[in-house]
Amino acid sequence: MKPIRVLLVDDSAVVRGLITRWLDVETDIEVVAKAMDGIQGVKQAGEHQPDVVVLDIEMPRMDGITALPQILKISPKSKVVMASTLTHRNAEITMRALSQGASDYTPKPESGGLSNAEEFRTALIGKIRALGRPAPASRTVTRPITPPARAMRAKSGNFLKPEALFIGSSTGGPQALREVMSVIGSHLCIPIFITQHMPKTFTTVLAEHLSKSARKLVIEGRDGMPVKPNGVYLAPGGSHMTVRQTGSSVVIGLDQKPPENFCRPSVDPMFRSGVKIYGKRTMALMLTGMGRDGHDGTQDMFDAGARVLAQDEASSIVWGMPGAIVQSGLAHEVLPLTKIGTRVLQIIQGN
Repeated sequence: MKPIRVLLVDDSAVVRGLITRWLDVETDIEVVAKAMDGIQGVKQAGEHQPDVVVLDIEMPRMDGITALPQILKISPKSKVVMASTLTHRNAEITMRALSQGASDYTPKPESGGLSNAEEFRTALIGKIRALGRPAPASRTVTRPITPPARAMRAKSGNFLKPEALFIGSSTGGPQALREVMSVIGSHLCIPIFITQHMPKTFTTVLAEHLSKSARKLVIEGRDGMPVKPNGVYLAPGGSHMTVRQTGSSVVIGLDQKPPENFCRPSVDPMFRSGVKIYGKRTMALMLTGMGRDGHDGTQDMFDAGARVLAQDEASSIVWGMPGAIVQSGLAHEVLPLTKIGTRVLQIIQGN
């Protein structure tokens, strides 16, 4: 298999050199070019047509958000990973970049913290691999995917009307969440719980963006917060979010237990807690994302008789998380992103 061809665009020579050293030891990844600003980045993208572009946000002459559309135009098959430090401003710019065609993002430590940037290295290499490998022919098929026989058998049973919706997502998730919430947000009167793999600050900005899409308030969960019938709760970066019963009320729980599936927040603990509270009156939705987070929690929901929906392969940026549950026979319906919101409304309304 040919190596994944990467273009690095960053104004810091230290960052370019460090990332190059990281990638040079990976036999399936090749750095084909480097650039110190957006102007050079656009030129190099046109010349090399890389599989993946790692694009810094803050650069002189031309910044990342300005260079992004030009790179996508001149090298349309390239996947772009935005790299930025953890500031509110950069998180806001990153959300704009994702809505304008960037495939993913990765938080970048400050220059002084690069010597101990193992988490950044691991995340970046994982994203490059997930986005840069050529998709097999099956990924281009747009016809509906038939769920495995196991899910089809379960589908014949009687589902109860859901009283809560639990959503998991990762790579490509912000875009997918905006699409779904724009359809269901103002129409649902059941609580919605969302875990998106994101760090602090970024989840705050994501909640603001989702509030606009949903036309209702989306808030980061706080420990002990009572769950309202029409509330939308997003797991804050750095904490697992769960639900628990306190007296006659359901409340949000937050904890800093070890990461699950290398993630915190993780989808699994949220899904597990949800089925304990709502049982078969729960609905799970798995959107685009890298890895297998949420698979085991979905298993609990499936076994309890809850309904499970998954995004299809063709519309996913990375079909890791939804693919894992589909391949295990845990998804009752597998749908393209554009049809998920409408289908959720139909189910909640009893259709």
